[in-house]
Amino acid sequence: MVRKSWREMEFCPECGQEMLVTDQRTGEITCSVCGFVVQEKDVDMGPEWRNLDEEDGSRSRVGAPLSPMYRDHGLSTVIEGVDEDASGRKLSKETREKMLRLKKLDATSQVNSSETRNLQQAVNILQIYVDKLRLSQPVAERAMLIYRKALKAGLVRGRSIKSIMAAAAYAACRMLDTPRDLREFERSYSAVKRKTIAQGYRLLLKHLGLKVRVADPTIYVRKIAAKVGLDQRTVQEAERLLNEAIKRKATVGKDPVGIAAAALYMACQETTQNLTQKDIAKAAGVTEVTVRNRFKGLKDVLESLAA
Repeated sequence: MVRKSWREMEFCPECGQEMLVTDQRTGEITCSVCGFVVQEKDVDMGPEWRNLDEEDGSRSRVGAPLSPMYRDHGLSTVIEGVDEDASGRKLSKETREKMLRLKKLDATSQVNSSETRNLQQAVNILQIYVDKLRLSQPVAERAMLIYRKALKAGLVRGRSIKSIMAAAAYAACRMLDTPRDLREFERSYSAVKRKTIAQGYRLLLKHLGLKVRVADPTIYVRKIAAKVGLDQRTVQEAERLLNEAIKRKATVGKDPVGIAAAALYMACQETTQNLTQKDIAKAAGVTEVTVRNRFKGLKDVLESLAA
């Protein structure tokens, strides 16, 4: 039998014991039974710790992780306007003037290209959607990655930054199963209409090859139910009705928000909840006609299934 190395099996090559101990200070890996030094130094993949002031608090000397939310991924330099050096001594007049010139040059160099200015505007627009729609950090970062790909592919040229950024944010919501529809995007930032967002979304799908699943109407059920205060029993009944409709392919090509609202209205009737079509439609952000039509279609499908 051929023994594997200690790295694969994590055992001592001298005595065969698996009780290895790592010294966090020196990086040595030793056997706790026979004392054999398996490795003299090890690479610490964690943050670099150092506490010069011997004070409590974070001792990590590493910065924040890279993020696509920043135009430079968070690697820009920052020159503060201070009048003292690291020792607390006052700087001379010549040094202060030199630092001021460096600060101006640094600020100018960071926004000297059209691509950098483009990304900065895109980040500002994305922040509006993040604040208004309460988007999570993963959704925001995915949206910025999609926009960067669109910018590199030349899809932003000749089009407005805000429309492509809105389309990228909508695509990110769809990819990460975050229930936000085009109506909410239009209400949160009226400068970009939902028709424009839909056009930009189709453009991104066509040229960037984004893998977006078909919208699942069940992810909107709990969101609508929370606005009107429905109980868990009604929500579960609506989800059951939707799952039956999905099996019969009755939701294909339909607005997922309208289908979810109709399923909730049907569930309210079965659980004797006193809610009207107007209440459901207002919470879902659709018209009463949409709820009525989707309710009729859903009812016909489910009744045919029962028969």
